[in-house]
Amino acid sequence: MIPANHEEKELAFVALSRFTVANGMEEEVRAAFVARPHLVDAVAGFVRMEVLRPQGHPEEFWLMTWWLDERSFDAWHRSHVYHDSHRGMPKGLKLVPGRTEISRLELVAE
Repeated sequence: MIPANHEEKELAFVALSRFTVANGMEEEVRAAFVARPHLVDAVAGFVRMEVLRPQGHPEEFWLMTWWLDERSFDAWHRSHVYHDSHRGMPKGLKLVPGRTEISRLELVAE
């Protein structure tokens, strides 16, 4: 759903980040997202973030970040705020190699 303070034509970009936890720390990762510091919320062009897990696969995490444009996402992804936001992840976390990816999506219709 598009937030009321944004027109549909402005919301042009969604980044879907996916990763799979390799070492049984799924609940610690979930707790880290629930308690996240919301650093990205103040970044120019950011609209919202949703953290999802497929039913039956609690080791998989999908992060959908909604942006006004791809340029805003790219600027954040290169910034210290991006790197700082990962500090809340549990120590010792291991991810399944080859199961981490970012898909760049265009909002076509709602």
